[in-house]
Amino acid sequence: MAERKKFIYGLVVGMAIILVINVIYFGTSSLMHQVEDNKGVQVVKEGYNTPEEKIKDILKLVEDRYYLENYKEEELYDSAYDGLYSGLLDGLEDPYTEYYTKKEYESFMESTSGSYEGIGAVVTYNEETKELMIVSPFIGSPAEKAGLLPGDIVRKVDDKNIKGLTMEDVVANMIRGKKGTKVTLSIYRESDNSNMDLEIKRDVITMPTVSHEMLDDKIGYIRITGFEEVTYDQFKEALYDLEAQEQKGLIIDVRNNPGGLLNIVIDMADELLPKGLIVYTEDKNGYREQASSDEEHKFTKPLVVLANENSASASEILTGAIKDSGIGTVVGTTTFGKGLVQRIFPLEDGSAVKVTISKYYTPSGNYIHGKGIEPDVKIELPEELKKELVIKREEDTQFAKAVEVMKDKIAKEDMANSK
Repeated sequence: MAERKKFIYGLVVGMAIILVINVIYFGTSSLMHQVEDNKGVQVVKEGYNTPEEKIKDILKLVEDRYYLENYKEEELYDSAYDGLYSGLLDGLEDPYTEYYTKKEYESFMESTSGSYEGIGAVVTYNEETKELMIVSPFIGSPAEKAGLLPGDIVRKVDDKNIKGLTMEDVVANMIRGKKGTKVTLSIYRESDNSNMDLEIKRDVITMPTVSHEMLDDKIGYIRITGFEEVTYDQFKEALYDLEAQEQKGLIIDVRNNPGGLLNIVIDMADELLPKGLIVYTEDKNGYREQASSDEEHKFTKPLVVLANENSASASEILTGAIKDSGIGTVVGTTTFGKGLVQRIFPLEDGSAVKVTISKYYTPSGNYIHGKGIEPDVKIELPEELKKELVIKREEDTQFAKAVEVMKDKIAKEDMANSK
């Protein structure tokens, strides 16, 4: 009874908080399945009559699908002090199970689609200076055409000071906008100690999650920065282009890639692997689902995967499948170690819950959560470069080692073919 009273009090406090503060910080590094609009909870436009109705749906979803350590429902009630629905899920102490408001859910779905309306630039938040910085404008984007450069510090948006605002708030509510509309960024450029205002006309942006080039000695190179809906087609285009240029071997770089969509990485792995298992998952009831390669597009040339401690979830699925199948060599450092699968469940009022629903295993049965994937060839970056946003190719020791390993593999294959 005391717990129920505590719960009701928590709801009242949480509702008051949520009316004042409607900003919930969330990450996009999740490994998730395709969104299922009609499973878990009913999806309608009417919404909920009371907060208790919504909490009942969330608790039912947690009870039916959540797959981690045991938890007590009373502990979830206690956590409602922190902000109602998001606070409720905080009680699970799972960084990958989260609540999204309607606006946050719409933004999340936009980001995983790989296209949006905005200016086309990668941004980051400097924790030390508390400033928003341009990492890089996309090639051909409105941001690039307007003259934005890597390292530019954004001070104002449409003459409004953004100091103290979260990166998510600034990007979603101020910088992004409808195609054809304009936004003015007031920036500081440290390279020449200058301040300037840049007016940028927004457009539809397709995020370039894959880049590629042909290196010396006919070594193909593909860098993958995320696994979004657009990534599979971009990856195929890159792979086919390198094949048309008669590459002798391929380096796939997934360093600092936080992951993305499960179905996308499975499709990409299918373009490379021989016939066999790619990945399998198990839920709380022991139900197993698996994805396999049909061998139709098997890659038969030397292959190297370049990974590091920030290569997570979908990056690890690709890396693990290539390593376990024996078709490639992993170079770099031990990967992040995220072996959990999340799925998005929309709620009745347009908000959503992202829930951990299963664990995934590499083809050889390795559960890599908290452990990561060990490289076949370990090579670190120099300490002074680990925090750099952009590393010059000539200073990139991991890249150099990947090329060295690839040259050795090509030489051995050429020798074998000449016999």
